[in-house]
Amino acid sequence: MPRPLRVAVVGAGPAGIYAADALLKSEAAADPGVSIDLFERLPAPFGLIRYGVAPDHPRIKGIITALHQVLDKPQIRLFGNVDYPNDIGLDDLHEFYDAVIFSTGANADRALDIPGIGLDGSYGAADFVSWYAGHPDVPRTWPLEAEKVAVLGVGNVALDVARILAKTADELLPTEIPPNVHAGLAANKALEVHVFGRRGPAQAKFSPMELRELDHSPSIEVIVNPEDIDYDDGSIATRRANKQADMVAKTLENWAIRDTGDRPHKLFLHFFESPTEVVGEDGRVTGLRTERTALDGTGNVEGTGEFRTWDVQAVYRAVGYLSEELPKLPFDLDTGTVPHEAGRVMESGEHMQSTYVTGWIKRGPVGLIGHTKGDANETVASLLDDHGSGRLRTPSAPDPEAVVAFLDRTNVRYTTWQGWYRLDEAERALGTAEDRERVKIVDREGMLRASGA
Repeated sequence: MPRPLRVAVVGAGPAGIYAADALLKSEAAADPGVSIDLFERLPAPFGLIRYGVAPDHPRIKGIITALHQVLDKPQIRLFGNVDYPNDIGLDDLHEFYDAVIFSTGANADRALDIPGIGLDGSYGAADFVSWYAGHPDVPRTWPLEAEKVAVLGVGNVALDVARILAKTADELLPTEIPPNVHAGLAANKALEVHVFGRRGPAQAKFSPMELRELDHSPSIEVIVNPEDIDYDDGSIATRRANKQADMVAKTLENWAIRDTGDRPHKLFLHFFESPTEVVGEDGRVTGLRTERTALDGTGNVEGTGEFRTWDVQAVYRAVGYLSEELPKLPFDLDTGTVPHEAGRVMESGEHMQSTYVTGWIKRGPVGLIGHTKGDANETVASLLDDHGSGRLRTPSAPDPEAVVAFLDRTNVRYTTWQGWYRLDEAERALGTAEDRERVKIVDREGMLRASGA
């Protein structure tokens, strides 16, 4: 009797779980069956849903409900707190599985090569997001001494960072933020937050709903300069072709023509300002220098030679995430991705047998969470085609208990899907005590104990 197809998925965020779901819905799942193990370096699953979504966006966290339904399936096991390659390497995985899918995402900040970017008080948005999301591997404190702050970028991450900096700590208290984050934000001195975009309103990458939510806070006054509302032929074409871009532009237009209110924290959205230098003194940020830009007719911009220095004491760059290189896999440093063809990892023009990628490590950190479903479907189709054509490796130890014995033998302290339910219950109990839905456990040891690792 043929055994089930054994697949390892490295990374238990949405991309990895969507890949598992695609496998479960395939013909192979019916005959000969599939057996899927997800490996996650953190003690808890869900990746950027748990550690990248702002705490005041619980509706996005609702995606976890759908992911839960996948991980509840009996064909799937979770091994949390297992690090690739330190706890389990590529050769080990090939020993236990017919195929390996890497879905490790993107957790680092993309670099911004301008003078002064390394000054004290200049931060990457990803690091700040990890702090306020309670990531176990980052410091428990964050310096929030600046009264005026710059955020570079016009995507949803920039909006999240700006909103968290501009809100009061007590506004965020009903969310799942841990005590150390609430205490840090309570000491936040920011009164002005300035968000800078190099191009115009039609080119902003905000989601319309995320943008409108800025204006819902009783403590944030959103301000747009009427001079920043400008469109060329390329911008008009973008608005006609893209409903979301048009909705964003209309929202910004409405904000530009209204009177400024009296909410205590000011959040400025600046367009046509290209950062050229982070200004500093004695090693610390004291300002941001930008060059005014102008549309060139195509929706792109060019510099005008007009410069301005803004009085800010901290700068957050939200110019994109970057994936980390994975040992034993080829890596394109320019794109921050693993070279592939339809999800098959490619090295020197050849497919690395039984090795695949999906999600941001495959195509780069662009698009919304749901977009990784298409990635997963493509990758799984390639894997199943290779399976059907006899191109996969034959593992030497395919028995599901072999990998468990390996982790036990090497003293890896791993968590399970049942352990997630225990951690979830512990966090909800902490929340109940404070009349909140959940209080996130931050430190890794606490997560492991709660999970019964």
